[in-house]
Amino acid sequence: MAKFGRSDDLKGAEFFEVNLHGARFLECDLSGVVMRGVDIQAGDIDSPWLGEVGGSLKVNGIEVAPYVDAELNRRFPGRADRFAPEPDGLRAAWAAVERTWTALADRVAAMPEGTVDASVGGEWSFAQTQRHLVHATDVWLGRAILQVEQPFHRFGLPHDSSSLDQSVFAAEPPTYAEVLEARADRVGMVRDYLAAVTSELLDEPRKNPWSPDNTMTVRACLHVILGEEWEHYRFISRDLDTLPT
Repeated sequence: MAKFGRSDDLKGAEFFEVNLHGARFLECDLSGVVMRGVDIQAGDIDSPWLGEVGGSLKVNGIEVAPYVDAELNRRFPGRADRFAPEPDGLRAAWAAVERTWTALADRVAAMPEGTVDASVGGEWSFAQTQRHLVHATDVWLGRAILQVEQPFHRFGLPHDSSSLDQSVFAAEPPTYAEVLEARADRVGMVRDYLAAVTSELLDEPRKNPWSPDNTMTVRACLHVILGEEWEHYRFISRDLDTLPT
């Protein structure tokens, strides 16, 4: 089986009458890809950015991104408020996030022992997902909004830690109880911040934590936090649905 990695530059490549049956594309940039006369029956596409403003995907000439986004909003009550512009809307949006994750944690607690650490298709387990959301909060609330020099919890799980000081993070995976404690702490931090946020503060500029030369508003940073919550909820719900109950 041929395998292509980050060092293989296939930008602008043309594939003609190629058999890609069963191929997997993981974390690839497929933006602007054009497919004509292709058989994509039983295909499975996951694009976290499709629901962003300006997200676009055409199938047989029909723009489907708005339909996908609307269906996800229907399935996940509260998701539609992730881009709320004002304090009250953001507080309501975060309350919906908390209710949603609490219900899912209760569901996981009732599933067979070991479910919290089960990985489906190489994706993060429920415990790892919780750890990543701890890290996401640290990046976008701690580093970006609050401008804390070292905001990272040692149990956080970065997506890419190559640019981070590894000594900050625990060498061994934490227990599930420790994960839940760290997660509850970070959820509370967001809740407390939103309780006092004002419209004026939402308009203040902050450095993009991954691109310090660029700025974004506090509001935009909070939208990223909410987006992270909903996308990872979608991912882990999808995977949990395939596990024994």
